[in-house]
Amino acid sequence: MKLKLIASNMTELEVNNYLILFSYQTPVAYFRPGVGYRKTGKKWSATTSRHISKWLLSCGISASNVPEVPQGELDALVAGRE
Repeated sequence: MKLKLIASNMTELEVNNYLILFSYQTPVAYFRPGVGYRKTGKKWSATTSRHISKWLLSCGISASNVPEVPQGELDALVAGRE
């Protein structure tokens, strides 16, 4: 497990072959080899939307090209119920 502070209130967690982006304390996007990038379908704040876009752009991906998943999928992933 590896935790990486990206910016203020923006953190990346590497665990179980996933990279998970947290905005504040909420998981909002992930990357998994073989699956690709996914982002939450829940509309949070404008700041959280910027966090997602910034993270994806740093990976060379446009947020508009990333499929959305239910927030519950991200919550379950963090809780270990993937």
